[in-house]
Amino acid sequence: MSAIQLAVTIFGIMLVLMAVRVPIAVCMFVAGTVGYVFQAGWLPLASFLNTQAFARFASYDLSVIPLFILMGHFATQGGISKALFGFAASVMGRFKGGLAMGAVLACAAFGAICGSSVATAATITNVAYDEMRKHGYSGRLTTGTLAAGGTLGILIPPSVPLVIYAILTEQNIAKLFAAAMIPGIIAMVGYMVAIGIYVRVVPGQAPEHDDVSKLNILESIKGIGPIAAIFLIVFGGIYGGFFTPTEGAAVGAFSTFIAALLKREMNWGKFKNCFYATAESSAMIFLIFLGADLMNASLALTQVPAQLAQVVGSWGLSPVMVVAAIMLFYVALGAVMDELSMILLTIPIFFPMIMGLDFGMSKEYTAIWFGIMVLMTVGFGMLAPPVGLNVYVVNSMTKGRKNGFADVPIAESYRGVMPFLISDTLRTLLLLFFPAISLYVLRFMQ
Repeated sequence: MSAIQLAVTIFGIMLVLMAVRVPIAVCMFVAGTVGYVFQAGWLPLASFLNTQAFARFASYDLSVIPLFILMGHFATQGGISKALFGFAASVMGRFKGGLAMGAVLACAAFGAICGSSVATAATITNVAYDEMRKHGYSGRLTTGTLAAGGTLGILIPPSVPLVIYAILTEQNIAKLFAAAMIPGIIAMVGYMVAIGIYVRVVPGQAPEHDDVSKLNILESIKGIGPIAAIFLIVFGGIYGGFFTPTEGAAVGAFSTFIAALLKREMNWGKFKNCFYATAESSAMIFLIFLGADLMNASLALTQVPAQLAQVVGSWGLSPVMVVAAIMLFYVALGAVMDELSMILLTIPIFFPMIMGLDFGMSKEYTAIWFGIMVLMTVGFGMLAPPVGLNVYVVNSMTKGRKNGFADVPIAESYRGVMPFLISDTLRTLLLLFFPAISLYVLRFMQ
């Protein structure tokens, strides 16, 4: 069996297992095991697992992942999402489509203390879906908005996928977070613009405006005080040099817990659930790490990644076009894989290829810019048919709700995300051809 055939077989085994709903970590572990044993045998595999598992999980940098996840769970269980949506709705409600814009703004704000796309989508859906339907928003626009807004949970720092990218590529987490700020804001504004255009072009999707009193606005501003304080403490501390990103995640988790206590939303049951959910999510991520490591080691033995880099180099494509091709591959891969699995599986293959190209900037800036491009495209994959994990999650949460409205068909939800996919495409192209947008904030960092 040739190297190419073996590599295709390894991927084929993984995809077949995924098709029968085997957990993604197990899929990669089994496929990697088959490929590794076929090429090197059982004893080298046992030796690899003996050393690699400890080397991977003993890394201090990995502790930032469960801390940011815990921070997000404290925010969810502590009722912070309700205050965010109340403030966003009161500010944007006077415009046509304003409640949908407010949901996007709430997703962006919640993403600043969460770091997970699915968690952001699910949390804001719980507090915004019924309210939007009661105000006359269609099921299509409501579910599409909430699914798209959820992606801001990873586009706006802190971002768990960006942390994983930093660990895999040995880049500075704080600089990656800083570089993601402007693209994340562009994403938020782009979604709001998409809503504003959509409700005017397609009639019947939203009411003309939502009346909001000045009293509601003043009350909602008071409600977001703790969230603003947490954001300033965490990121002000990180960029002010008071603590590292890992320490910042710990401070953020503790601050969010205190905010939940002050809102009197946290009890012993919710407190335990936060830790249980964090443990489950962290265990899943770490198992995916191990499965991806084994599969990448198996592919490395075939030498196909190196051959692929040589083939791409022989095509004579410009560096930007190579990145564009990789982005298209991510869009296709997003139809069958979640964002963490995609990053863990592909970055060890694509990153050395990208670092070997000349983009006219330093290697560090190239690595950071490529990380932002990967993040943008991964967000696209969370919405794009035929799967679109965010769309699936939000749509499933609309089933059986006792709000007097019919369930939203999944096809309608996919139609609802189309304006946001157009916005995603335009934003990705902008960042692809103008890397300085992503790197601008880094000029102010030492």
